[in-house]
Amino acid sequence: MSELVGTPSDEAEAVLATGRAVATVLYVSMSARHPEGRDADYLRWHCFDHRPEQYRLASMRGSLRIVSTPACRAARAATDDRYDATDHVMTYFFADEAGLRPFTDLGAALGQVGRMPELLPMVERGVYTVDGMAATARVKVGSDVLPWWPASGVYLMLERGTAPASSLLAIDGVAGAWWASAAPVDERFSAAVPGTQVTYLFLDDDPVAVAARLRSELDRRWDRTGCAPLLAAPFHVVAADDVERHLPRA
Repeated sequence: MSELVGTPSDEAEAVLATGRAVATVLYVSMSARHPEGRDADYLRWHCFDHRPEQYRLASMRGSLRIVSTPACRAARAATDDRYDATDHVMTYFFADEAGLRPFTDLGAALGQVGRMPELLPMVERGVYTVDGMAATARVKVGSDVLPWWPASGVYLMLERGTAPASSLLAIDGVAGAWWASAAPVDERFSAAVPGTQVTYLFLDDDPVAVAARLRSELDRRWDRTGCAPLLAAPFHVVAADDVERHLPRA
């Protein structure tokens, strides 16, 4: 792709003054692969049935589904028994915590009419409050709109402890980052452990290749900040028109 031109949005006060794509709360659903290998069937149902319905909710601002392939799994820089089974991650971006109750009500209503045929094995559902964000100047778009930017993949980190992810934007292939802390919400909505931070690095290169470039910088991050890695892993973004392109099984 040719180089984008002009002033980056985060440096353009006139652009920022027109509005922000406000999302303050992340609902992060981490799941294992399908026990019978029907990951593609599940993804097809989720992309074409379940996920679009969420946009009837006033607080829903966006969503992102990512998946780990065998190559992604082999490129993980860190994992923990609690999160090791994670091969699918679905993230919903809410304007505020008030959107959580309607979200669960909608899921129940869809279930009542036979629209929840099958679920993946759950690893953890967590709610996080956004603490910070940053975008590289080369991508031009503002950091607040990164969840809507067409990333090729995501490098996902779960850490015990908190630290900004701004320094990781210097790595080739990292276009921007959001980071958020576990929110003190009702356990019906979240099992995230207090003191846990989730970080999304939005990528514009192959996730496995970026994972290799990140490795040494992540080691320095954990030594410097004292954050303890629970999961540090590359994922591909799921494309609705090609759900079989990236799957947990070869």
